[in-house]
Amino acid sequence: MKAAVLHGVDQPLLIEDIDIDEPQAGEVLVKTSATGVCHSDLHFIEGLYPSRFPVVLGHESAGSVVKVGDGVTNVIEGDRVVVAFVASCSTCDNCVQGKPYLCTGGQARHDRLSMGGENVTQFAGMSAFAEYQLISATACVPVPDDVSMEVAALVGCSVMTGVGAVSNTARIEVGATVAVVGCGGVGLNVIQGAIASGASRVIAVDMLENKLASAREFGATDVIDASTGDPVEAVQELIPGGVDYAFEAIGLTTTAEQCFEMIKRGGRAVIVGMLPAASTVTLPGVAFLGEKGMIGSFYGSTRQTHDMPWLMELYRQKRLKIDELISRRYQLDGINEAFAALKNGEVNRSVIIFDD
Repeated sequence: MKAAVLHGVDQPLLIEDIDIDEPQAGEVLVKTSATGVCHSDLHFIEGLYPSRFPVVLGHESAGSVVKVGDGVTNVIEGDRVVVAFVASCSTCDNCVQGKPYLCTGGQARHDRLSMGGENVTQFAGMSAFAEYQLISATACVPVPDDVSMEVAALVGCSVMTGVGAVSNTARIEVGATVAVVGCGGVGLNVIQGAIASGASRVIAVDMLENKLASAREFGATDVIDASTGDPVEAVQELIPGGVDYAFEAIGLTTTAEQCFEMIKRGGRAVIVGMLPAASTVTLPGVAFLGEKGMIGSFYGSTRQTHDMPWLMELYRQKRLKIDELISRRYQLDGINEAFAALKNGEVNRSVIIFDD
């Protein structure tokens, strides 16, 4: 099959032929239909997170089941599915405690991809920048017939991560005030998640005019151009004392610390972006006397078989914008161009479309 292979840090992805194993017990082979181009993949390309090379990246996708392994009962051949990048084992402590997004036993333990006899690292238990994906059956979430595959793909990461950070991780109260720092694909979903949850004010913060324009389209009540001044001061001018919640959706220590400064006494800063693996966040100790807090959000604290269906239902009811997230579409051989557009801040989300 064709796949986009990364051979080292800051190298272009190469479209190459690689081999993929047959599904074993509990596994499913999916033919990829659409895959989103996410900033998290870029972190691995740039070396901000470590990886074994060669690797096939990609973790936001949807496709059709073409083969199932022994014991698989939740899907059959021909089913249209979103692929969640965290599979649930259902038996580890986190799964039993209702936190399958923190599962420690559900991901594939062995590489199932190879090229010329050499192992190729399978990213996030899926490797979605490829024509086929070999995944755990528990990572599959059915897609309704009237939901397109490119929409379903975005539910698999950016929509789930952003909306879930609000509804599942922070569980904001009706009437809460919210700041969202970073208005890319995930940040826009934080914005519409906050609006859907009843926030009274949603303040979008970014340095790019096109991103702030998108933020307004997705429901932001106020926008702040962080390139023109201190965003913390600007937020506190709008909401004296600070907001109830500030969401970091970029992946920078500076903006994480700014989010902590933006919140009021008793507020919460929610870190949604992937901070560099070796980075450290510094917070003023005295602030904890005011019960200010910072929490992480991983994958929108998703329970994929519960959350992704209701997100797709909200989309079907036109209560959630997903089509509007897609700025550009590419074929697999345009993947480096897609990442360049992402890095330059030109898009909300790009989608790789695979030919049927």
